[in-house]
Amino acid sequence: MGEPAPVRLYNTFTRTKETLVPATPGIVRMYSCGPTVYRYVHVGNLRTFMLPDLLSRTLEYLGYEIERVMNITDVGHLTDDTFDRGEDKMLVSARLEKKSPEEIAAFYTEAFMHDAASVNIRPAAHYPRASDYVPQMIELITKLIEKGHAYEVGGTIYYDIASFTAYGKLSRNTTDKLLAGARGEVDPRKRHPGDFTLWKAAGAHRLQVWPSPWGPGFPGWHIECSAMSMSLLGARFDIHTGGADNVFPHHEAEIAQSEGVTGHRVVSLWLHAGLLMLAGSRMAKSAGNFFRIRELEDQGFDPLAFRYLALQAKYRTKLNFSEDGLAGADRALRNLRERLQEWSAESSETAGDSDAAAAFEARFRSAIADDLDLPAAMALVSELTRSAIARPDKATLLRRWDRVLGLDLDRSVPDLELPAGAANLLEARERARDAKDFARADQLRDELAAAGVVVTDTPEGQRWKVQVGKQRDRTSRPGPAPTTP
Repeated sequence: MGEPAPVRLYNTFTRTKETLVPATPGIVRMYSCGPTVYRYVHVGNLRTFMLPDLLSRTLEYLGYEIERVMNITDVGHLTDDTFDRGEDKMLVSARLEKKSPEEIAAFYTEAFMHDAASVNIRPAAHYPRASDYVPQMIELITKLIEKGHAYEVGGTIYYDIASFTAYGKLSRNTTDKLLAGARGEVDPRKRHPGDFTLWKAAGAHRLQVWPSPWGPGFPGWHIECSAMSMSLLGARFDIHTGGADNVFPHHEAEIAQSEGVTGHRVVSLWLHAGLLMLAGSRMAKSAGNFFRIRELEDQGFDPLAFRYLALQAKYRTKLNFSEDGLAGADRALRNLRERLQEWSAESSETAGDSDAAAAFEARFRSAIADDLDLPAAMALVSELTRSAIARPDKATLLRRWDRVLGLDLDRSVPDLELPAGAANLLEARERARDAKDFARADQLRDELAAAGVVVTDTPEGQRWKVQVGKQRDRTSRPGPAPTTP
């Protein structure tokens, strides 16, 4: 099979592109922060979860083997994790929906898996649940206390950030910045306002409680990922991904915990997905300005149109979401599938072997190996469709590239129903053409176009095609996803 192709990836820790050098040659071990399963994920979350999927698809395409882990957070994620305040999000949902935390976690985990599959995010090899790794978390916390990185106050364990000199290097935070960010009343039990919780003493009525050397309690959010990642991938692994909003405090805390225990660098490359924006604001559950992928599907959009839209932007940049943009992606995806169907009818055994096809393939590999430059890869797709190379070559290349793109380009394209009244307009236009009333025919074609039906005149008569999304009401938007199953 040969050596895997060189790949360069942008490391958030160094703010530079670095060549991927796996700890085990040819095998890439990757950990990704997954969902907190207290509510439905939205399309902004799915964009973040698309990063490890695109990365693993790319690396496999270029000859690597992948072991991928994505955690499921089902305990310990507070409503204000930055300053260790607020309630556990799982317990808030359990109270609101009158269910147990386990029922909440099971329901929303299943919903996450369904939504991820709808945008062709392939399953990870492992989905560890935080609640199953509490013993490993307690073991890590014990070691951190022994090494002088953590201290106990009243059954709660804090990480002493002053003990870890590299704290702040991932996020470029300094002690002064952390002090300035300490909003409201600082927890007086902390040695430093930026110290974060590893283990929290349980209150009298808390539902999820575990025994520990420091009394009954529950883990902090950050220690969970240190425990799960190193338990499954070892004390050195290659890539850690997450959203840009995970850089601080979550991933900064992970580095302090994992390296505080091991005494060496644990993660080689940190990759972060850019935020999805809606009307200039970050799409977020807390803000209520979000869509579920199922809501977009209910409006008639192909879920993979969202994936197509996401491929138009570099993974680490912000992406503006709009219904118009999604409708355009939906139409483009449908058109691409239609062309592939046409070209596939002319396929031959030697398809894809021409010099021109080989040149396109080399450029595609170069694009994806350069920090997952999917916009460049999608530009190549457009260039290929317009090129003069043989149609069988086009079909072969598109199918091959779709192993990375994940757009189901080989899916058959069903005919769309005509909008109400369009059939009558088409009949009237046919009569106008027969009567050589071309002014009337042009007027009717404009009316059909406004309704989302494109008409083309051919020697065999008029042909029409429904444009996806054209007839949608642009002023109506779905509300926030419901919080009850």
